[in-house]
Amino acid sequence: MFDRCLYFNINHLAWVVNRKWDQSFKKFGLSSSHAYLLRVVLARPGITQKEIGEILMLDKSTITRFINALDNKGLITRNSSTDAREQRIMPTEKALFIHNALEQTGLALYTEMQQKIGKDDLQQLVSLAQSSSKKLS
Repeated sequence: MFDRCLYFNINHLAWVVNRKWDQSFKKFGLSSSHAYLLRVVLARPGITQKEIGEILMLDKSTITRFINALDNKGLITRNSSTDAREQRIMPTEKALFIHNALEQTGLALYTEMQQKIGKDDLQQLVSLAQSSSKKLS
C-alpha cells in the first residue's frame, strides 16, 4: 500500500535500525544516541557543544540534554574554555574504561549491516541518506 511512500519507509527503517542500535548499546546503560555522542567526545576530548552538534547534526537543546545525561552517569565533564560561554566536553576515566568496547560495538553493528544488506548496498544507502538529508534541509 505504501510502496512509494518515503515517509513510511524511512520511518520504518529508522525504527528497525534504532531498535538494533539501542539493543546493542544497552549493555553500557546507554541509548544509541548517548553512545554516539560519547564516542565523539572520546575521539575528540575537549570538543565544544557546538562542534558536537555539527558532527551529529543535532540542535543545541538536544545536545544539552544528551550531555546532561552523560554527565549524570559520570561519563563526561564540562570544562570552561577561554570563552566562558563555550564549555569543553571531556571524557571521564569511566568513559575511557569503556571506550574500546563502545568502538567494538560500533564495528560489530557495521559488520552485521554489511553482511545483511551487502557492502555496496550499505554504502549506497548511507550515501543516499546523507545527500538526501542535505537536499531536503
